[in-house]
Amino acid sequence: MPQARDIMKRDVITVSPDMTVEELGRLFIEKNISGAPVVNADGELIGVVTENDLVAQDKRLHIPTLLRLFDAYIALEPPSTIKEEMRKMSAQTVGEISTKGVISVDEEAQMEDVATIMAEKRVHIVPVVKGKKLAGIIGRHEIIKAAMTPGS
Repeated sequence: MPQARDIMKRDVITVSPDMTVEELGRLFIEKNISGAPVVNADGELIGVVTENDLVAQDKRLHIPTLLRLFDAYIALEPPSTIKEEMRKMSAQTVGEISTKGVISVDEEAQMEDVATIMAEKRVHIVPVVKGKKLAGIIGRHEIIKAAMTPGS
């Protein structure tokens, strides 16, 4: 069974947390990509940013449903949800809109483990790290290609 290092894409377009949202949008269009790992100056993976993060800036703000019970109002959604929505909608930099706590694998991860993560967590790309540094990414395309290659 192939390992992550055998199937990962090594020439990865990365972005920095201080890149503006506008620059990010232009990069996605220019390079025809839908997401990118966010790395710090040392090349360490600190997050991921996708087209969905950019699209979220233009959506309508969801006002939480309130329930009135006697003289009190109770929000049916946690206050942190609306706070997070507002933060992403007003973001100016990649660091402000990117997803932190990204699911990643090391270079020795088995292909079937990566496929399981993608299916169960509903992610399209899994970063591959060596220590804390980004080594590559595995997308669904790499999984399918490896599965179709004889001897995999």
